[in-house]
Parts: sequence; C-alpha cells; structure tokens
Amino acid sequence: MTVIQTEIHDVLLIKPGIFRDDRGAFLESFSARRYRDHAITQDWVQDNLSTSVYGVIRGLHYQRPPFAQAKIVQVIRGRILDVVVDIRKGSPTYGKHVAVELDSEDRMQILVPHGFAHGFSVLSPFADVLYKTDNYYSRDHEAGLRFDDPDLSIDWRIPSDQAILSPKDLELPCLKDLSTDFEYQS
Repeated sequence: MTVIQTEIHDVLLIKPGIFRDDRGAFLESFSARRYRDHAITQDWVQDNLSTSVYGVIRGLHYQRPPFAQAKIVQVIRGRILDVVVDIRKGSPTYGKHVAVELDSEDRMQILVPHGFAHGFSVLSPFADVLYKTDNYYSRDHEAGLRFDDPDLSIDWRIPSDQAILSPKDLELPCLKDLSTDFEYQS
C-alpha cells in the first residue's frame, strides 16, 4: 500500500497493492494495521454502497458535528471523478478542491477527512462506489454545497444537459452562503 499526499494537506490517495496473475487479481481493500502504519487511525464504523449511472453527480455532501464523517472512498465497478472541497474556517486551502479519477482497475482510494465536502460524478455507464465512514449517518446533521457553485469552478466532466442530480442537491447553498462548523487546526 502506498499513500500519496494531494495538494490539500490531509486529503490522501491510497494505492493498494494488487496481486495479479492469470486467474485475476487480489488486494486487501482495507487493513486497519496497514492504515495505522500510515497514520490513518480513524475507527471505521460503517460501509456505504452507492450505485449510479453515467451522468449522476452526487454531492457535495458532509455531516455537521457531532456526526462529522471522515471517509475512505473506492470504486468497485466503473469510473468516477471524486471531488473533495476544504470547508474548514481559517484553512489556507479553504474553498479549494481536489478532483481525482477513481476506477475499478487501479482501485485507488481517497481519504476525505472531517471538514471537507465530498461528491463525485459518474464517468462510466455504471459505477458502484463503496465508502467507509468513521461516524454514523444522521439525517439531522447532513449538509452540503452546491455542485455548480461558480466560486468552486469544479469541472465534473459531465455535459450540463446530461447531468443527473437529486432535487435535494439542487437546493444546497454556495460556499459564500455556507455557515461551516469546522475550524482549521494547523
């Protein structure tokens, strides 16, 4: 397993070791020991599976404290553009984002820490996305950012006439209107 630092501190890419032969492939998608060896020490409590079709944009979502969630996101089938936005007050990268393609071939994962909004767009005909969280979901604490906020300038790589969003995601606020509960800790 290799851990790669992104341009935003604390957002990490995780490249698992994949063992391939003429039968197929094998990898450990999660090992608490290996993650701890790389200082990823969250207590993961829940796995979520999202199944989507091409053009779906999910997000940008996060959970407010005390139900804030860190996530480890990986693609089981297909290909997505995964996007992570820093929403920590006082952060030098506040409002900046990391966008990374994740797919079922290389099995790269991304660590989304507390204080970040997360979303993805589906670039393949279908995508199954599995993500671990370090806290349980709470409907009363869900929040998010508008996917097409002009101040974020995210290229979701989906033509606007083919984008599929939930009505709830279309009602989310822009970054300038966000009242965030997260403070940057240097």
